[in-house]
Amino acid sequence: MKALICGGGIAGLALARCLGDHGWEVVVLEKAGGLRTQGYMIDFFGPGYTAAREMGLLPRLQELGYAVDALRYVDEEGRTRAGLSYERFGRAAGGHLISIMRPDLERALYESLPGKVDVRFGTGLTAVTHHPDGAAATLTDGTEVAADVVVGADGVHSAVRGLAFGDDERYVRRLGFHTAAFVFEDPEIHAVGRRNFVLTDTTDRQMGFYGLRDGRVAAFAVHRSADPALPDDPRETLRREYGGLGWVVPRALRACPPGDEVYYDLVAQVEVPCWSQGHVTLVGDACYAVSLLAGQGASLGMAGAYLLAEQLAGAPSVGTALRRYEERWRPVVEEKQRAARRGVRWFLPGSQTELRARRLALRAARLPVVDRYVATALAGRTRGVLGRALRQ
Repeated sequence: MKALICGGGIAGLALARCLGDHGWEVVVLEKAGGLRTQGYMIDFFGPGYTAAREMGLLPRLQELGYAVDALRYVDEEGRTRAGLSYERFGRAAGGHLISIMRPDLERALYESLPGKVDVRFGTGLTAVTHHPDGAAATLTDGTEVAADVVVGADGVHSAVRGLAFGDDERYVRRLGFHTAAFVFEDPEIHAVGRRNFVLTDTTDRQMGFYGLRDGRVAAFAVHRSADPALPDDPRETLRREYGGLGWVVPRALRACPPGDEVYYDLVAQVEVPCWSQGHVTLVGDACYAVSLLAGQGASLGMAGAYLLAEQLAGAPSVGTALRRYEERWRPVVEEKQRAARRGVRWFLPGSQTELRARRLALRAARLPVVDRYVATALAGRTRGVLGRALRQ
């Protein structure tokens, strides 16, 4: 059996690893020239953690991960206004939590690929053709690859979705935010962010920092914007949007690298009525992006890929496998999407009233009764869902 996977991110590499372990012939197309270096720090827990354990990846992820003591929101003078202990967060996730840079997670997956997996960097596809017993793709180098299944794991702006499912943009629900991430050097900011996520306690736009082990600083930014277009110069956009923030933000903006070294995208969810057409299917953000408002995007991408691989390896036909995969995974991701839309005002307050309400909520989280509620909200609804999906 042969799979052609478009996208060398978390979902695509996880699927390639799992199918390769099952003896499949796998070709992965990635339009970037190599592994991506842009991205932000993520909290990896939930069903993806379970999938990583089943894949034997946990030791490597723990090696690449970071120790975090707390999440802190600070004012323009750097004084803490609210926060959350990561010990409490870890308990909410049942102790199954790794804070890791997204590029490091992709690197760990790439390193774990079986030697027979063919990864083609700098290559995309221009057409997808359906066949009765499979599908074929025309690549950007002019060649054609036939496979038993073609998988779009190429993110929110999926080329496979556009080619095989029709108009790409109708499936994208924009949530009214832009986000960015970059890495820079500044010893003072590194000291502030060492073992802590430190974010501005601000409305409508927010920037945060974490000190990496190599002495650099990882920066994360999010701001409200209804503009569906991405900027030609992300660095200039960041300086314009965040220039009015205080504390160490102006220093970080001066140290921001050129635009091609900045991760920049819309905050969006993807909702596709049917994840498969014939022998073409989608996985991860290409069909069920939950957005950074929900968290667990990387986790759900890896877990969905693991579930898809198990179905493809064990079902009597590709069609049966794709149907079971969607039936079992769609309810999980749709619940996370709904939760994200409900929680927008907590993620980035739009007014001083909402900002004060978030501060009060984080302070109340220290109380035992509220602590149990936070545990359920953060991890309870996705704990064990991969195992249940596999047993159905």
